[in-house]
Amino acid sequence: MSYEDAWNDPDMRRWVDHVLSDMKPKMEASALVMQIVPSDYGDVKLWVELGASIMMDKPIIAVEVEGRRAPAKLRAIADEVVVLPQGVTPQASSELEAAIRRVTGR
Repeated sequence: MSYEDAWNDPDMRRWVDHVLSDMKPKMEASALVMQIVPSDYGDVKLWVELGASIMMDKPIIAVEVEGRRAPAKLRAIADEVVVLPQGVTPQASSELEAAIRRVTGR
């Protein structure tokens, strides 16, 4: 299948329509974007969301958990990088809250 054929595929068109009609308005309305660093960097949804975050000039918080480290470029563009221990802890909650306050100015 050629590149042009892929973009004309009905499943691809539905996904593009979803990104434009659902994801885009939600991101536009958000104060920031928080991305949990995945263990597998082959996450196309993350790529699209991160690219949109950059193009919309949204504050980005990258969250590193369970020994996952964000790639150097993500660390460079993120407004905040929060490193959390595995599991939910009061410390984790307060670190995320502090990062959100810093990037939103609230």
